[in-house]
Amino acid sequence: MKTTLYLVLLFSCMRLSAQTKKWTLRDCVQYAIENNIAVKQSEMDVKTAEVNLRGAKGNFLPNLNVNMRHSWNIGLNTNPVTNTNLTATTQTSIFGLSAGITLYDGLKNSNRLHKANLAILANQYQLEDMKDNISLRVVNAYLQILFSKESLGTLKKQAQLNIKERKQTEELVNLGSKPKGELLEIEASIASQEQQIVNAENTLKIAKLTLANLLLIKDADAFEIADQKDLLVEAGILDYNSETIYDKAVQNRNDIKASALNVEISETNVKIAKGNYQPTLSGSYGFNTNYYFSKLLKLPNFETQIADNKGHAFGLNLSIPIFNRFANSNDVRRAEINHKKAQLALRQSKVDLKDKVNQAHNDLKGALAAYKAALKTGVARKEAFRYSQNKFELGLLNSFDFQQAKTRLEMSENDLIQAKYDFFFKAKVLEFYFGIPFGELQI
Repeated sequence: MKTTLYLVLLFSCMRLSAQTKKWTLRDCVQYAIENNIAVKQSEMDVKTAEVNLRGAKGNFLPNLNVNMRHSWNIGLNTNPVTNTNLTATTQTSIFGLSAGITLYDGLKNSNRLHKANLAILANQYQLEDMKDNISLRVVNAYLQILFSKESLGTLKKQAQLNIKERKQTEELVNLGSKPKGELLEIEASIASQEQQIVNAENTLKIAKLTLANLLLIKDADAFEIADQKDLLVEAGILDYNSETIYDKAVQNRNDIKASALNVEISETNVKIAKGNYQPTLSGSYGFNTNYYFSKLLKLPNFETQIADNKGHAFGLNLSIPIFNRFANSNDVRRAEINHKKAQLALRQSKVDLKDKVNQAHNDLKGALAAYKAALKTGVARKEAFRYSQNKFELGLLNSFDFQQAKTRLEMSENDLIQAKYDFFFKAKVLEFYFGIPFGELQI
């Protein structure tokens, strides 16, 4: 009984611990990279490239085969001893060993080995690029939760102030110091704010669900991110111009590295195709022996026949291509076209990257200006609200105008939160282009 109770308590504690886990941004990024299906598929591409490399290395080795055949012959047969024909039922066992090796093939095997090594690197870069894209999506989703939580917290704080204000106004109305219409105006504002809180809570739930789905977490209701820290909003990356950031991005971006390797791979494919114009020289070796048996004949035993009937064969084979219905020339042309396409793809990747960096740089400058403006607006709105609140408490401002001042303050606070997160995310995107990985973010 005690053991059962202990196990129940242990299981409950473990379950509670799992449900109250707080996910940091680093946790989310790492978990997504380890469990994302697209990343796992890209990892399979790397493993396939490794198998292809093993095959390319194997092309330099000789092949070796053992052959065995046993047959029954009924009717006219040849006596292997007297070399005369006889009618009988005989059995023949043939054993053989064959080996072959390519001595020269126009350097195709060497080029295939080089291509296989390049393919591994290209797939590894593609895998890292996939991880980068997943990380970007996780950061965006994570920041959306933080934004939603802070917006909801601001709304709840404002609601508490409204409730306090309603109580004060209700007392003044009961005393006859204020008309009942001002109380109704406050109650209408509270009702509207309650609706905003419900909408904000739904927005937060959707944001959490989005990140949980991205992480492939089934129990989204138990999913919680770590307590929010104050975002360190910095614009140090804007000390660099877009051209400098682009130059750094060209060196660091995995998709650019993969595109550059694809150009080299396509160039190797041209060499492989041209290798078909050259002759192929291969060597071979064969060993054979056999055993013959018939009830009508008195023949040497198995070991003797195997020893007496053995033979060796050595050979060289030279194949010189003359004409193969334009197959080789067409292969070369296709390879050259694909090489030019890979070059154009690399150029386009760089052009697209430059556009993205320029856009990100301009977006960040705009986001910084919007954030600074929101800060100034927030200060001004707070001061205006404080002034309106003083007038309202002295009876010099009606409830409608006071609610308008408070609404403008609430809007400015929400705009400031939105501007802060928008600037933070855009700053991290630009820093990422500069070579700072998302995994190093501390939130």
